[in-house]
Amino acid sequence: MTQDLPSPSAPLRIGTRGSPLALAQAHETRRRLADAFDLAAEAFEIVVIKTTGDNRAMIDADQPLKTIGGKGLFTREIEEALLAGGIDIAVHSMKDMPVAQPGGLALDTYLPREDVRDGFVSLAHGGLDALPAGARIGSSSLRRRAQMMARRPDLELVEFRGNVQTRMRKLGDGVADATFLAMAGLRRLDMVHVARTALEPEDMLPAVAQGAIGIERRAGDTRVAAMLEAIHDAETGQRLAAERAFLAGLDGSCQTPIAGLAELAGGDLRLRGEILRPDGSEVITDDVSVPVADGAEAGAEMARKMRAQAGEGFFDL
Repeated sequence: MTQDLPSPSAPLRIGTRGSPLALAQAHETRRRLADAFDLAAEAFEIVVIKTTGDNRAMIDADQPLKTIGGKGLFTREIEEALLAGGIDIAVHSMKDMPVAQPGGLALDTYLPREDVRDGFVSLAHGGLDALPAGARIGSSSLRRRAQMMARRPDLELVEFRGNVQTRMRKLGDGVADATFLAMAGLRRLDMVHVARTALEPEDMLPAVAQGAIGIERRAGDTRVAAMLEAIHDAETGQRLAAERAFLAGLDGSCQTPIAGLAELAGGDLRLRGEILRPDGSEVITDDVSVPVADGAEAGAEMARKMRAQAGEGFFDL
């Protein structure tokens, strides 16, 4: 495959959003590929693609994702560029990825997963339990909002969007007293200090695939597939197979409060799942352990059980 490797004169084009976190993830992908094949960084070109979800007016207006298009807002234009040949691979935060793949694309490469936890962020309060009644929590995540309404119904919830820098500015402007940011993103940006504390999964089960980076390619591109195989993390793939099967079985989207986390211990996989009514008035949970090879099947079965228990209209507002 040596003659097919990229070079500075014919670089592999890496598509990404332009946010600081997205760029950090693209640079991590480039570094891992360069190290795996002993190539110069210039053999890889990072191509920034603006997505609908990056629209500054919508971010500043804190419009809920459910009203403007859901998870596809952060991926559609990048996937279109990949299909059109404008880029060779696309780097995504996996928690932003819909479970349905566009025809002609494959998503089967994952980098080692980072911290899965949610971080509590506030300029004045040391932790969630320190928030006084009536304090405002800023979040655009239906999962986090429902989890807060279930745990702290005395808090006020406000819509809150944007990258880390934008959200910190909004906190400073008094839009909210506190918010949540994924610890994985803070670690990748070297901004762990921003979080007052990290919430353990027992206290706030994270979003499906939180902390994982996925790399998408054209389905028929065997050259790129062979390269990506060298940086794929098998354990992250096993965990996400279970979590995304769970999400798919629930028809998960930005309009459904769903949390899920798979963890490995030896040859076993533990899967925890949670669905909530959007107002937090009901929470359904499950927790199973199965052989790793049965993870995807366990995720699908957990989803079937929860759907049956929830009944029709569970996710309706």
